[in-house]
Amino acid sequence: MNSRKSEVSYTAPSKLSYTQNNRRARFELRSDQMKEITAAFNLLDSSNSGKIDYHELKVAMKALGFDVKKQEVLDLIAKYDKTNTGYLDFENFKEIMVKKFSERDPMDEINRAFALFDEDNKGNIVFKDLKRVSMELGHDLSDEDLRAMIEEFDNDRDGAISKDDFISIMRQTSLY
Repeated sequence: MNSRKSEVSYTAPSKLSYTQNNRRARFELRSDQMKEITAAFNLLDSSNSGKIDYHELKVAMKALGFDVKKQEVLDLIAKYDKTNTGYLDFENFKEIMVKKFSERDPMDEINRAFALFDEDNKGNIVFKDLKRVSMELGHDLSDEDLRAMIEEFDNDRDGAISKDDFISIMRQTSLY
């Protein structure tokens, strides 16, 4: 087990909402996703120019959980860089990221989140998994609280949260 603090964070997917006026689905970022997008942009805009280049875009997208190929990044810059400078400003970056977040499959996100907990691929989440993740995220949860979480969501009462239990939990949160 890696004792180093994990750089990976999980953000649950956003919701699709419907506008009153046109009944079309409109994707809305949650505030934590918007903060992540802003932080990624600001971190990579090392020159404080308000713009990022190809390499910075690729790194930012990777940091936000999107594994993109070189050609896709080049295509995005070509599409969103209207002045052909080779750079994107924050509004362009945000537009790209909103689109990318809206294309994510909720089940893929649930599976990815489960894998962050189930580090050794045993098919369930046990106390030590919750403890590790809470420590990695900097949350000081007591052992009693962690055990209570397992007890609360362990539907088959085997002392672990199965993948089915986890999917049920995630769906109950109204995030899907």
